[in-house]
Amino acid sequence: MKASKWGVVLLVALAIATFIALDLGRYLSLDALRQSQATLANSYAENPWALRAAFFVIYVAVASLSLPGAAILTLAGGGVFGLGWGLLLVSFASSIGATVSFLAARFVLRDVVQARFGARLADINQGVARDGALYLFSLRLIPVVPFFVINLAMGLTTMRARTFYWVSQLGMLAGTAVYVNAGTRLAELRSLQDVASPQLLGAFVLLGVFPLIAKALMNFIQQRKVYARWNAVRPQTFDRNLVVIGGGAGGLVSAYIAAAVKAKVTLVEAHKMGGDCLNYGCVPSKALIKSAKLAHQMRHADRYGLHSTSRTSDQGETLFSFKKVMQRIHDVIAAIEPHDSVERYTGLGVEVLQGYAKIINPWTVEIALNGGGIQTLTTRSIVIAAGARPFVPPLPGLDAVGYVTSDTLWDEFAKLDEVPKRLVVLGGGPIGCELAQSFARLGSAVTQVEMAPRIMAREDVEVSELAANSLRADGVDLLTSHKALRCEMVDGEKVLVVEHAGVEKRIAFDQLLCAVGRTARLSGYGLEELGIPTHKTVQTNEYLQTIYPNIFAAGDVAGPYQFTHVAAHQAWYAAVNALFGDFKKFKADYSVIPWATFIDPEVARVGLNEQDAKEQGIAYEVTKYGIDDLDRAIADSEAHGFVKVLTVPGKDKILGVTIVGTHAGDLLAEYVLAMKHGLSLNKILGTIHTYPTLAEANKYAAGEWKRAHQPHKLLEWVRKFHDWKRG
Repeated sequence: MKASKWGVVLLVALAIATFIALDLGRYLSLDALRQSQATLANSYAENPWALRAAFFVIYVAVASLSLPGAAILTLAGGGVFGLGWGLLLVSFASSIGATVSFLAARFVLRDVVQARFGARLADINQGVARDGALYLFSLRLIPVVPFFVINLAMGLTTMRARTFYWVSQLGMLAGTAVYVNAGTRLAELRSLQDVASPQLLGAFVLLGVFPLIAKALMNFIQQRKVYARWNAVRPQTFDRNLVVIGGGAGGLVSAYIAAAVKAKVTLVEAHKMGGDCLNYGCVPSKALIKSAKLAHQMRHADRYGLHSTSRTSDQGETLFSFKKVMQRIHDVIAAIEPHDSVERYTGLGVEVLQGYAKIINPWTVEIALNGGGIQTLTTRSIVIAAGARPFVPPLPGLDAVGYVTSDTLWDEFAKLDEVPKRLVVLGGGPIGCELAQSFARLGSAVTQVEMAPRIMAREDVEVSELAANSLRADGVDLLTSHKALRCEMVDGEKVLVVEHAGVEKRIAFDQLLCAVGRTARLSGYGLEELGIPTHKTVQTNEYLQTIYPNIFAAGDVAGPYQFTHVAAHQAWYAAVNALFGDFKKFKADYSVIPWATFIDPEVARVGLNEQDAKEQGIAYEVTKYGIDDLDRAIADSEAHGFVKVLTVPGKDKILGVTIVGTHAGDLLAEYVLAMKHGLSLNKILGTIHTYPTLAEANKYAAGEWKRAHQPHKLLEWVRKFHDWKRG
């Protein structure tokens, strides 16, 4: 704790100690107040402004230090100054004192609390940002809750000081008025119970609960208002319990769950079942990565004691067929397709319609069938799982020279006889890095252009640097801090013009791949006509509901993560809330989200990395284990990378894990399980791991933490004990 914070703590402690030592509390009793009432009245008559000022300062001090006696001072305000002046002085003094207490707690404690419990407090901070004023107002209306507790607790949150002040000023007014008014008949009071009777406290409790009831009522009214213009077309009965728009991961899971609980569900898909992941993303890219890695290993077979091969033979013949590589990718897609097929889901009880869906009103979906015709369905609930598409930057000349995206390259490159000789990849995110490395390993001269100072910017700097070095080692010409300006056709040659440090550079290419991110599919589904808010994604609440409580969104179209496994995760919440939300709703849980980038070496992580922890002001401790020391990695000639674990300082509670190395995505699963179920590093250390496997890296990382936290003093006594036993 900084010296200035210690100074505040010592100042408060000194003030409280003085209050106790001088027994100043004896002046803040009902008897003392009655005895001095006449004296105070005379002083007030002689010098009213001086007494008002002194009273105001004393009240602020008592409220700021949370000293006992605020209730007596409030009565004194009414007994000495009357209802008008008493209410004015007490109202402002109590609010200012509470705010001083609030700010002191924030200055001294908030950073420490947020650093230690920041991850747990994230939801609370979001709740305070959204409804904090309402809940503070309710608490202020209930004088049975000690105000000093409220001041301290709110000081540890992210609530603005001015919000805290005005809500306190308003919320405490009713209770203040009751006590000040009681002070005007001070002679009749025998104890504070005469003021705070059970009936009065009960009335305050009801008053405090009223804002919460009002909020619920407002939500109800808002929902009715949202539906108001549609009431005339609300069906009396419904064709379906659920209509799901989109046959990707989110839509498939939603439909599967609905069918499993015997709901009548229709799934609408306009193009290919399985969505982006099966047809354009995860599956084809991983099939490409496997072929590219094998080609890389063949060229470096000497690392395994075998004869290396170059990409071409001495006669100039290519040692692999790019067409066959691309054909294998389509074969892999075809092999997995039955898992997501119309036939499978029809067999599970899902009605699958192929066509374009548009929401006509909150209970009606119109489907333009691919085979022709229109089918209209009414439904109690709708799940929008339309996915996302690659974002194409508005580069001048891009359309003229032509380009592919992570969606279109699989069909376009399948037409090529050979791997593109000169490939430019725009984008330094996970997709761009995976594809750049793979095509470089297959023989393309790859130039990767990233506008930011480093690739994979969401990872720690050391991870980005390791990834960059790996790509460059495979022949990728990686250009960071380069901004793409335009595309040109010069003498029949395609050229990308980029800018770096104010200087333009020209890059000739045969193919250009745009991999600068993906954007949610929002148009064509009737969202705008229904007034459903969208800002890059469909806006939903924590239950994945849109402004219409019966319309939900899941997956890439909803965000905040564009991962297949998150889409499936959200789909469970969307489907269950859609079908059973009248009885119980579940908030989508993003507390433990894993992800991986499948470059070589793989990069996988869950929870916080150092970059996140610093941005969020969360204290952490780093434990790192180098995979170059792992027996199995050495045997496989894969001895590079590391396991990095972030923990609560001094404790083995896991805050986050980053793994860089072969099969990092698989190794991460143990930490995902541990974080989800509150298991610590000591639990991982105490678990038997098969030898020799890569999974031992997780155990050894836990061992590194244990070694760094040895009880040295205890071990010294143990050493002395053993010395004594040897005689």
